[in-house]
Amino acid sequence: MNRTFSIGGVHPHDNKISRGCAIETLPVPETVYIQLSQHIGAPAKPIVAVGDKVKVGQPIAEPGGFVSAFIHSSVSGTVKSIAPRKDLAGNPQMAVEIAVEGDEWLEGIDTSDTLLTDIPSDDKAILAKIRLGGVVGLGGATFPTHVKLSPPPGKKCDMLIINGCECEPYLTSDFRTLLEKGEQVAVGTAILKQVLGVDQATIAIEENKPEAIAHMEEVLASLRKLSSNYAGIRVMSLRKRYPQGGEKQLIDAVMHRQVPSGALPIDVGAVVQNVATALAVYDAVQKNKPVIDNSITVTGECFPRQANLLVRVGTPLSFIIDYLGGVPEDAVKVISGGPMMGRAIANLDAATLKGTSSLLFLTAAQTSRRAETACIRCGKCADACPMGLEPFLLVRLARAGMTAELEENAVQDCIECGCCLYSCPAGIPLLDHIRMAKGQMLGIIRSRNAKK
Repeated sequence: MNRTFSIGGVHPHDNKISRGCAIETLPVPETVYIQLSQHIGAPAKPIVAVGDKVKVGQPIAEPGGFVSAFIHSSVSGTVKSIAPRKDLAGNPQMAVEIAVEGDEWLEGIDTSDTLLTDIPSDDKAILAKIRLGGVVGLGGATFPTHVKLSPPPGKKCDMLIINGCECEPYLTSDFRTLLEKGEQVAVGTAILKQVLGVDQATIAIEENKPEAIAHMEEVLASLRKLSSNYAGIRVMSLRKRYPQGGEKQLIDAVMHRQVPSGALPIDVGAVVQNVATALAVYDAVQKNKPVIDNSITVTGECFPRQANLLVRVGTPLSFIIDYLGGVPEDAVKVISGGPMMGRAIANLDAATLKGTSSLLFLTAAQTSRRAETACIRCGKCADACPMGLEPFLLVRLARAGMTAELEENAVQDCIECGCCLYSCPAGIPLLDHIRMAKGQMLGIIRSRNAKK
């Protein structure tokens, strides 16, 4: 039987209704709005001014701190403004507005389809290209990749794990990337493996994607004949289970190691990168192409045209939706991401980010919640929690405002996967309460650490 993680988890229906849709390149919009805060850490600082002419791939913002990333123009044209603009949640964020004029790329970027399998030997030069390319984790966390590839002193990586699980219902862009860009993903994996100095890398894919598993095994078999760089990279089929794509759950499934509370994956010898991140590493190192686009699933049973689209960063959501036929009459909610961990979009004029993975359209019937009844102490939420928490207890503590007890019971470890809410027969909005309590607790912890 295929491996899986050892604690909690649920089995929502796949609903991968866009899995047969090949990635299609979206036309370039007339204007893009490139947000300066679209990665974990400090927002980037603009290095262009209003009136400047820019090309595709040209840096327009530099890192604002150690944990930060370069941001590049995804189009060629003129900078029209650098000003606050509402994001997906309706909150103002600084963004660079660029009016599109043609599609001229920065010199030195290789836009050909030629596969480059020879990997540079200078690891410092590779890291520099990843940093200058603005590569961040594209599985949702958007942590700057060059930082993740530089473990602190005393920490050693034993295995690189490439996350191809895509366990969220509806999402299929990673699946299509494995099928259509599998060779590039494999080369990117070998580059990451070399920089980390590890012998072993695992491309982990859930069993409900047999085409991707077979294709990646064929790709690696071919590449091993070309170079020893691809030795030690294997494909692992995992049992379908949500949220297997979570870093800690994936490490448990692949390595049988559990990341302790408050620790990081590197503390147990693991580094996890997403499939799309491995592709972005290939582009940055082999093609000198920074992160200026990403693949997005547009889906939902009520949406008339399923699609996986290659979209320039900063493209207005309304442009994507109009291209595919507009918002369906019976859609009442649009989610950025999947139905389990995604967030409702409050502003369809917001622009895509590097980490935007999906637009999911839902009907009233799909978004309605059961009427809340009293907790019956069944323990299903605790059984489902992949972090080993007790959601029913955390909610009681949150409602009572018992801050110290919330920290003692590790509310800060919640990964907001929604398994508790999904499994609760009483319809209690467990995740809503825990998410708010977690946010407050993290604020308290940051304030306390700042005083030390």
